[in-house]
Amino acid sequence: MSIKGTKTEKSLKSGFFLFIVGLLLLGWSNMSCNQTSQSSCCAGHDADAKADVVFKDFGKEPTVLDIDAYTVTNENFRTALWTGTFLQLTLMSIPVGGEIGLEAHPDTDQFLRIEDGEGKVMMGDTENSLTFVQMVEADFAVFIPAGKWHNLVNTGDKPLKLYSIYAPVEHQRGTVHKTFEEAEAAEHHH
Repeated sequence: MSIKGTKTEKSLKSGFFLFIVGLLLLGWSNMSCNQTSQSSCCAGHDADAKADVVFKDFGKEPTVLDIDAYTVTNENFRTALWTGTFLQLTLMSIPVGGEIGLEAHPDTDQFLRIEDGEGKVMMGDTENSLTFVQMVEADFAVFIPAGKWHNLVNTGDKPLKLYSIYAPVEHQRGTVHKTFEEAEAAEHHH
């Protein structure tokens, strides 16, 4: 009886082992399928999100949007996307070799979020002494205190895509500047 029990035990262990291996293979297969279908879903979602992008200033209205889709599809140098009473969000596309332009906002703090591309941030207390220099790329955040002179230069080989948050508001509601030169001309008339 002990010999039979041993064979039965071995059969049970062997069967259990095959059962577990089967489950693992089935699970791995399903996981791979789910990843594929999720990727397809996400790829479709990105396409849908980009298709739904409408460039206008949504300011003073409750707004939820895909900031990445808006930022990477923006082709203008500056587009005001949301202008409230105390805060403003603009999108920017800086061409290769281009820059935001050396500036200081005496009463405005500024936040930049790089979505795509590479650049060099420079800041300082005076326009002739930009002692803070930092390279940035996608997913970097830049915090610019009120009164700091600053500039951001595109050092990459494609447009630098970013969004900027000003507090308080810096630009007129609905501002769209197609180019750096257009922005400079508008700022001198402002």
